[in-house]
Amino acid sequence: MGMTMRLGLLLLAVLFAASAHSANYPCSGKKGGVDRCVGTQFLCRDGSISASKRVCSNPDAGVSPLTSKPSPSGANGACSCGAGQYCTGPRGGTFCYTHSGKKSYLRK
Repeated sequence: MGMTMRLGLLLLAVLFAASAHSANYPCSGKKGGVDRCVGTQFLCRDGSISASKRVCSNPDAGVSPLTSKPSPSGANGACSCGAGQYCTGPRGGTFCYTHSGKKSYLRK
């Protein structure tokens, strides 16, 4: 193989490894990293809940309890991701609202 092809393959391998690493980390990319734990879920800096399968168990991350039962959709402005309050939508999806007002769905 030529030197240019070897360098190209090496560059592709490095880029693939870097993207695979960030994809496996809770709240990676534009979510801004982990803010704190909400129960066993990761609360991201953008206010959403991470879809990571990992369990957030860092005692220094400000663990706050999850509400035990999701509320009916949007009762009294509830459903705050930061407070660990979840609501259930009309088709059974469990979600919360980020601080910017967007819905963040809990992984099933």
